[in-house]
Amino acid sequence: MCGITGWIDWQQDLTQQRAVLESMTETLRYRGPDASAVWLSPNAAFGHRRLTVVDPVGGAQPMIRERGDNTYVIVYNGELYNTEDLRKELLERGHTFRSHSDTEVLLTSFIEWGPACVEKLNGIFAFAIWNEPVRRLFLARDRLGVKPLFYTERGESFLFASELKALLANPLVEPLIDAEGLGEIFALGPSRTPGHGVFKGIRELRPGTCMTVDSNGSRSHTYWRLESWPHEDDLDTTAAKLRELLTDAIERQLVSDVPLGTLLSGGLDSSIITAVAALAYKKKKRGPLDTYSIDYVDNDKYFKAHAFQPNADAPFIKRVSEYFGTKHHSIVIDTPELVDALRTAVLARDLPGQVDVDSSLYLFAREIKKETTVVLSGECADELFGGYPWFHREEDMNGNTFPWLRKTTERAQLLNPEIVNLMQPEAYVARRYEETLAEVPRLPSEDPFEARRREMFYLNIYWFMAQLLDRKDRMTMAASLEGRVPFCDHRLVEYVWNIPWHIKMADNREKGILRQAFDGILPDDVLYRKKSPYPKTHHPAYTRAVREWLIEILNDASSPLLQLIDEKAVRTLICSDADTTHLPWYGQLMSVPQMYAYLAQVDTWMRTYHVRVV
Repeated sequence: MCGITGWIDWQQDLTQQRAVLESMTETLRYRGPDASAVWLSPNAAFGHRRLTVVDPVGGAQPMIRERGDNTYVIVYNGELYNTEDLRKELLERGHTFRSHSDTEVLLTSFIEWGPACVEKLNGIFAFAIWNEPVRRLFLARDRLGVKPLFYTERGESFLFASELKALLANPLVEPLIDAEGLGEIFALGPSRTPGHGVFKGIRELRPGTCMTVDSNGSRSHTYWRLESWPHEDDLDTTAAKLRELLTDAIERQLVSDVPLGTLLSGGLDSSIITAVAALAYKKKKRGPLDTYSIDYVDNDKYFKAHAFQPNADAPFIKRVSEYFGTKHHSIVIDTPELVDALRTAVLARDLPGQVDVDSSLYLFAREIKKETTVVLSGECADELFGGYPWFHREEDMNGNTFPWLRKTTERAQLLNPEIVNLMQPEAYVARRYEETLAEVPRLPSEDPFEARRREMFYLNIYWFMAQLLDRKDRMTMAASLEGRVPFCDHRLVEYVWNIPWHIKMADNREKGILRQAFDGILPDDVLYRKKSPYPKTHHPAYTRAVREWLIEILNDASSPLLQLIDEKAVRTLICSDADTTHLPWYGQLMSVPQMYAYLAQVDTWMRTYHVRVV
């Protein structure tokens, strides 16, 4: 995994802009701590930071290859899981290779097939390729948007980068937010409209999209989208195909020249990944698989079972680890470091985010990185198979909005009325919701019940899953750790998209078809464990700490947050809910402590990035 950035300009000589490009590249140092390099030509300049995973010697970037009169230069962030399949096909077509890196295979694929190469790729990626004599840039992002890619056009300049901070390091880009940016932060946040970069004039290349940039302008093209068709397979066939697709995805993602492990919560999704990986290790006579779990100081003391988290993880983690013979590492986070890392999480995301859910993942990743460079985890299974509570609640299924954003009005009550009037939060959310529904690929023969389910899955895949992938990429890469997500294999997603609800709910259990697919692989108590969300702290000290932090901000007359909020309303909330316990993320929107932390993160973000509202 890596960090990439670049600058295209049709008038000025970019060979004179090395210092700026190096500054942009340096902002991505945590994404790539192992190497840094830049490449400059009069009209194009690329920067690259490398986290070495495959072929330490042969995979250096920016990588340059020539064919005929053309010179191609690539910067690439990601991992291809069908590298050897592509290499074999390209060798048969007469190409030769100097390395065994996937970067060279990707560049050669573009040389052979041009933009159509993206349709052949199985992996997670964001890359840019410059054709020097033709003076044309090609950009592409993977189908589900696992790897990020932001861009902006400023006059005759086109800029791109893995993260917002690299764009903001260019003098051409100012940290401005307008009414839409405010809507992203306060009406939708931490979700983000697909393709929206929050800062004025900055966009993110949407998943499954590529773009061509030349002197005539920029043109984007969607090369992959979900397609709806009738599901013809019966229950047993569906389970067998699921098992085959997911097993293949996991096994492909075990390729690495550096230490690799899995995240293990003892839940269904992470246990499936761990099981398949551990069995593959055993088959290849490799050492025991490393597994990692997270917990919090005194969590056993304060944990209380509830509808969203019916039982603790620890016994199930132990069960899976012992059953498959993994080498398990339990990482325990304390409250003070969790609160301190809320600031680090803002810098990693370049935006306020999922507060302690972000900061805990960053701390978790930082500890894992001491021994391991690559981890596989179970994100995205709930979006594909309907694991969240809102798939099963009538009021959410019938609700005319994003099911996780049903308290937009309540959050708006904490804002300055002028800001509320400027961004129109309810109208903004409604517009984004309707825009998304208009994209849903319909199946004409589908009954209204299934059609609504399809809408719900689309909302979750393109919104809720996107924010989890944002979180996973930024927090792991901030710790120089590569995170892989087998449930995002596009072949699996394409198949699961069309499985009807009654099959997904086999045996009348949430994610029942996934459980049936791995019956006989996992022990029954793990296989049929009720869903439990990402582990969170239950310590009341966390609530006290973020509350005190927010009070300090409110007492600071120089705080940029004060221009955005209704200070009286926020102080009333603080006084009335001083003893509120920390509730889980999977409630509606945010708990009160999370709101404290989110507002504090907004303050940190505005101060650090010198954000201005226009």
